[in-house]
Amino acid sequence: MSMVSAQSEEDFNRARNKAFVNSIQHLLSPEEVSLISLNDVKQMIKPMNETYVGMKVIPIAKVVGSEGRYNDFDNRFFPKSSHLKARWEHVDEAALRSIDLPPIKVYEISGLYFVRDGNHRVSVAKARGTEFIDAEVVSLQSEIILKQPDNIKDIVNQIINYEKRVFYSETGFGDITDYWCLDFSRTGRYDVIYNHILTHKYFMNQNKEEEISLAEAIDSWYKNVYFPLASTIIKNKMLRSFPHRTVADLYVWLVRYWDDLKKKFGDDISIDEVAKNFEKIYRIPLHRRIVNRIKSIILRKAIENSSTETLDKETDAEVKETKNHLE
Repeated sequence: MSMVSAQSEEDFNRARNKAFVNSIQHLLSPEEVSLISLNDVKQMIKPMNETYVGMKVIPIAKVVGSEGRYNDFDNRFFPKSSHLKARWEHVDEAALRSIDLPPIKVYEISGLYFVRDGNHRVSVAKARGTEFIDAEVVSLQSEIILKQPDNIKDIVNQIINYEKRVFYSETGFGDITDYWCLDFSRTGRYDVIYNHILTHKYFMNQNKEEEISLAEAIDSWYKNVYFPLASTIIKNKMLRSFPHRTVADLYVWLVRYWDDLKKKFGDDISIDEVAKNFEKIYRIPLHRRIVNRIKSIILRKAIENSSTETLDKETDAEVKETKNHLE
C-alpha cells in the first residue's frame, strides 16, 4: 500500500468515526444529524422556476444537503457507512495528489446548495477543510433567503418565521387583533389560517348589500372563531398532552376534527366535546410519557459515558501517533 493510499484510508476512518460519534451523541434526536433532503425543502418552500446558472465557485459551508444521497452522509457530510469507503478514498487520493476532479453539480435554493452529483467530493472537501469548490449550478427561484442551517429543524423554523412575517405584514393581523402569538410548529399553516378567514368573510357577506372588508373579517374571525377555540384549548390544558405544539397547531387540528365529526354526527356536537374526544384519542398516555422520559434520561447518560470513552480512546490514539512521528 502506498503512502497516499494509507493516508486516504486513515482520512476515511477518521471521517467515519466522526459520523459515528455524531450519531451516538444525537441518538435521541437523529433528525438533528441527518443530511438535509432537497425534496423536503422543496415541499416547504415550493420554488417557482428553475434557472440554469452555469459554472461558479461556491463556498463549501453553504452546501448543506443532497438531492438523492442524504441517507449516506450526516449533516456535516461525514460518511455514515463503510460501503462508501472505496469511492471516498479514491476522491481523497486525488485531492492528496492535487489531481483536478470535475465540478460538482448542485441545486441552489434560498441561498443554500444541494448536491445533484458529487456527494463524495463534497464529503472529502469538508473533511479536508476546503473552503470553496467548483460547481455547475441550477437555481430554484424562491423569495425566502435562508441562513446556513445545522439540520432540517433549523430550516423549518426559518421558513415558519418567514411565513409569519409575510402573513402579519400582508394582512395587518397583529394591528387588527393585537394578537402577536399566532405561532405554529409546522410550515404552511398561515395559508390555512388565511383560507379560514376568507371562508369566514364569505359567510359574513351572505345577504349583505355591501361587502365587508378583510380587516372586519379578520377581527370577527379572531373574536368569534379562533379565540373561543383557543380558550377551550387552554381551559382543558391540552398542550400538556401535545408537547412541542402550539395553541394555533391544536386550533387547526380541532377545526378539521370538528368538521369530520359534524359530517358523521350532525352540527349539534359542541367544541368542548370535540376537544375532550380529540385529546382522549390522540394524546400520548401519561404513563407512556413518564416511561419514555425515564428511558430518555437513562439512555442520555449512557450516551454521554459512551461518547466520553470514545473521545478518550481517540485522544490516546492521537497522542501515540504524535509520539511515533516524533521518534
